[in-house]
Amino acid sequence: MVLITTRDKSFELRQGETLLEGLERTGHEVEYQCRSGYCGSCRMKIVSGRVEYDNFPLAFVAPGEILPCCCRVTEAVEVDCGMRVQEPDLFDVDLFEE
Repeated sequence: MVLITTRDKSFELRQGETLLEGLERTGHEVEYQCRSGYCGSCRMKIVSGRVEYDNFPLAFVAPGEILPCCCRVTEAVEVDCGMRVQEPDLFDVDLFEE
């Protein structure tokens, strides 16, 4: 198990889980499209720690950035990522209540 720290919480990755899957499971806001390193939509800053890639992604990755969809976390990491903002469920609100 590898410890992941974000702006809002810390959690452990599950066996066989990608960083992107772990972030989604724990309620973090992460954009993505392809889930395999082609598009770069999930690009985020890594604050500390290290990741590796089995196959280097086709999307551009600048120094200090990672693609959580396809990287392999090799040690505890801290990433610049926040929690998903919960939108109110408009079907659950009485619009005529005063």
